[in-house]
Amino acid sequence: MPNTRFQALLESRNREHANINETGKRSDLFGKNVFNEEKMLQFLTAEALDKVKSAIFQGTKIDRKIADQVAEGMKAWALSMGATHYTHWFQPLTGATAEKHDAFFDILPNGRAMEKFGGAQLVQQEPDASSFPSGGIRNTFEARGYTAWDPTSPAFIYKTTLCIPTIFVAYTGEALDNKAPLLRALHAVDQAATGVAQYFDKNVKKVHATLGWEQEYFLIDKSLVNSRLDLSVTGRTLVGSFSAKGQQLDDHYFGVIPPRVLGFMSELEKECTKLGIPVKTRHNEVAPNQFELAPVFEEANLSVDHNLLLMDVMEEIADKYNFSVLFHEKPFSGINGSGKHNNWSLGTDTGVNLLSPGTTPMKNLQFLTFFVNTIKAVDTYEELLRASIASASNDHRLGANEAPPPIISIFIGQQLSDVLDELEGVSKGKLSPQEKTELKLNVVGKIPEILLDNTDRNRTSPFAFTGNKFEMRGVGAKMNCAKPMTMLNTIVAKQLTDFKKEVDALIDKKNLKKDEAVFNVLREYIKTSKRIRFEGDGYGIEWQEEARRRKLSFNKNTPEALQVITSKESYELFKQMDVMNEVELKAHKEVELGAYIFHIQIEGRVLGEMVYNHIIPAAVKYQNMLLENIHGLKEVYGAVHKKVAEGQLNILEQIGEHIMEIKKLTDEMGDARKRANGMSAVDKKAQAYCNNVRPYFEKIREHSDTLEKLIADEFWPFTKYREMLFSK
Repeated sequence: MPNTRFQALLESRNREHANINETGKRSDLFGKNVFNEEKMLQFLTAEALDKVKSAIFQGTKIDRKIADQVAEGMKAWALSMGATHYTHWFQPLTGATAEKHDAFFDILPNGRAMEKFGGAQLVQQEPDASSFPSGGIRNTFEARGYTAWDPTSPAFIYKTTLCIPTIFVAYTGEALDNKAPLLRALHAVDQAATGVAQYFDKNVKKVHATLGWEQEYFLIDKSLVNSRLDLSVTGRTLVGSFSAKGQQLDDHYFGVIPPRVLGFMSELEKECTKLGIPVKTRHNEVAPNQFELAPVFEEANLSVDHNLLLMDVMEEIADKYNFSVLFHEKPFSGINGSGKHNNWSLGTDTGVNLLSPGTTPMKNLQFLTFFVNTIKAVDTYEELLRASIASASNDHRLGANEAPPPIISIFIGQQLSDVLDELEGVSKGKLSPQEKTELKLNVVGKIPEILLDNTDRNRTSPFAFTGNKFEMRGVGAKMNCAKPMTMLNTIVAKQLTDFKKEVDALIDKKNLKKDEAVFNVLREYIKTSKRIRFEGDGYGIEWQEEARRRKLSFNKNTPEALQVITSKESYELFKQMDVMNEVELKAHKEVELGAYIFHIQIEGRVLGEMVYNHIIPAAVKYQNMLLENIHGLKEVYGAVHKKVAEGQLNILEQIGEHIMEIKKLTDEMGDARKRANGMSAVDKKAQAYCNNVRPYFEKIREHSDTLEKLIADEFWPFTKYREMLFSK
């Protein structure tokens, strides 16, 4: 293995820098491989185009006749672009994407061949897909799964395949994917937010949720990753002593992008631009060899699809540049992990961002309405929001002395806090003319001026208001954004629904004017949601104690966090919003717990193999060299050799102690894993892996990392941190 390590190092150091050609306008390439409105104008009839646009913007259904027309136009465009196959591109509960390719090619009854693709193939497919996790929804042989076309996300060509974004549902209608619940949640928030927005503008007919994600990732030379069993199998290093230099000098953050990395980024951005992914920002992140890219925000469903597509494209292009792209939330201990900040807002079909202050008191009252309702929603359902970002890999990042902590709180900045404090003092019932004037002119009316100040000073808050949007920072780098976006839009939809009922009741039964009713309800929400607002950094025992006093949840790990999904309150919420039923919620929880178990199980097995097959043999080999040296000294110096060989004897003894301990702990870990595997209930098994298996990882790592420091460099089998993090 040491030979493999040194060969990998030599290979990585001999890489040639890429030729970077960034000439030309990106706008000329944008959407080249997307069946967007421009392409539809060329390849669809006017009738078909109108029906597709109606499906996208009004949610109307497309009949079979129109589906045939769309399929024919889509096929003609795809063939003109050199496509040979088509696929329904969907998002099973694995967290990744899935596809099965079929050729346009078909044989006619007379034996002749032609390219064939009709409305039936466009609208619905029945992939086998029986091995995808389903949480028991598909537990019989006849429980088929179907993919169904999502016209709100445009088809695109990747390589030589026409990819058609779809949902994936069971024969009985339950969602087997992450897209179907997201679409339902987006519909719910559209309906709820539109009703509230019409208090301020009767012309609003539709509200869409927007999402702008920030994708963090590591780029490590492919040969170095392949030289490490843990990185190549689990996505993270299970052992590894810290490098003397890490991120403490902050010299990587926003630094000059290395030429080879810039070549990767340049090609990635061009491919993304062709696929309609509006990537805009790229930079070095805090940790060595960590980077980030971010797009312009888009409608949430399309943005989720684009993020999943981006990750697929990143892996392929990274391979061309002899990189491995690491999406794991914590691939290296001791330096920052990777997140995927989700910047969320609501926009109307009239072009207004509902979370952006306006230029008049009425527009600012609209802003405050959606601002306060979002805070109230997060306060009421903070446990569900925490559950939406729970995973085995993200557990390493949340609360691991880096942003954000696992306790959900909201940061809004001192100025907006002062505004809410003013609103908290609003009189109950009708407002006096003086109070109404004071509120509108001196409190609500001054918000635009206040927001010129930066509302994003606290970079550690898990849920922060950043000027015209909320930023959900706990989302993990390799997660599907659909999960947190489904949760956030569902809880906001519920909150806005309740808000409208309360306001309407005050208008109808108490004869309050609309703005008075709005002020009255907002006042109560500000009071009852105060506990979720926190301006500190969220770390340390002090905040944990304060959070407990506020009765905020503190779910440290995934098995704890996921329990809320199947609570009575969760069932009622998702049923009322028509996002998921009880069967789907139970299935999603079971799938998530199952994934957690498998991740910890795989890591335990890999760690055991590394200990027995690599670490202990390397330690013993070095012991033998020391023994040979000591034996030689004894022959030369006789009885006094112990004094001469005191250092070697001390190292020999330390190595022996660590070998004994690491073997003992690894054996115990294997026994704990066997006991956990014997449990049938998925909840208990996940808790056993969390509480009884996972704690061994750090104990074993401590002994391994000490051995790495004790053993001569040429004997150590695994590529070291300093070698992986500082190779360019």
